[in-house]
Amino acid sequence: MTQPRNEQFDFRAERPAEPPVGGPAERLRRWRLVLGGAEADGTGCALGGNDTRIDEALAALYDSKGFGGGGGAGGGRGSLGASAPKVARWLGDIRSFFPSAVVRVMQQDALERLNLRQMLLEPELLQAIEPDVHLVADLLALGSVMPGKTKETARLVVRRVVEELERKLANPLRQAVMGSLNRAERNRRPRHNEIDWSRTIRANLRHYQRDYRTIIPETRIGYGRKRSALRDIILCVDQSGSMATSVVYAGIFGAVLASLPAVKTQVVVFDTAVVDLTAELNDPVELLFGTQLGGGTDINRALGYCQGLVRQPHETILVLISDLYEGGNQAEMLKRAATLVGAGVQMVALLALSDEGAPGYDHQVAAAFAGMGIPSFACTPDLFPALMAAAINRDDLSQWAATHDLVTTRGR
Repeated sequence: MTQPRNEQFDFRAERPAEPPVGGPAERLRRWRLVLGGAEADGTGCALGGNDTRIDEALAALYDSKGFGGGGGAGGGRGSLGASAPKVARWLGDIRSFFPSAVVRVMQQDALERLNLRQMLLEPELLQAIEPDVHLVADLLALGSVMPGKTKETARLVVRRVVEELERKLANPLRQAVMGSLNRAERNRRPRHNEIDWSRTIRANLRHYQRDYRTIIPETRIGYGRKRSALRDIILCVDQSGSMATSVVYAGIFGAVLASLPAVKTQVVVFDTAVVDLTAELNDPVELLFGTQLGGGTDINRALGYCQGLVRQPHETILVLISDLYEGGNQAEMLKRAATLVGAGVQMVALLALSDEGAPGYDHQVAAAFAGMGIPSFACTPDLFPALMAAAINRDDLSQWAATHDLVTTRGR
């Protein structure tokens, strides 16, 4: 029996005289599209018009043994074969009939189920793909085997995604970080737009003028802005394959943080080797193409490199983005982490920086980190600005994570 297709798809394509949603005929149509056209589908529903093309697009992916296979519903009528034009037509069809979110799911399924890497290695096909953060991760993983022409197209696709994410994420991060920094550094000679009016009024209540019903602000308290960096932030990013989308988000956030003069930001990526990408922070696309997804993991070596970057331990926030599976010397890695915390570095381990939630991670290492006061939890991109603000304020990050219903490993 043909396996049912993914039931999360929305089959409400534009069709003439479509039956009311929820009616018997519409429900039968949807079941037919979910089950495919094999004899055992049990619906007996005939398709016509655009529904036939929708069915062919689904059959090519979910009913056949591959885009080049001849099996599946309809005798392989939806099979795309190995040719690029057929793949391009299929990409165009799914974009026509499904919402963008569903298109991205189908594209990812094509890559995972059928290993259709030609979709990402030919410029013409790459231009037809619906871009998202997962596609960026796939492109970065294939960067070393891409021909030159395709790599240029890939850069354009990656830039589209990066710019879209920056528009969404940059302002919340800037506001959260600068708000926390400004409140952390008070001064007694603020400019007018730097005055903390609430604290200034409380400090001058004794100067209240009853006749004029006002307060003379003899002492002014404001949010100070030093020219030098108020905090050092180090993003230490595991670039093993399981951390692919986290690498993308970390690169974008690193570039945004680097644009703030009040913080000094450094981005380090690692597998079994360590690469400092701080010099590329002015262009997040170049930074991302400087990563090499996949390979082993040596957290100990990465932390050793970051240890050498620390100038002011008590003003340094070290964010380790990793699933904590150590391929190097785990005992030495834990000692190094303890040394960093003991010196005053504020350290947090993000098991993932993505929308997918917590991945598989090394619970033993996370528990050891928790015992040192290093919280470990997964964080979504939209919460990362608030996380950085909490870190700057030196809040209890384990409590912060629990408040936001994030997976967390708690310690002392």
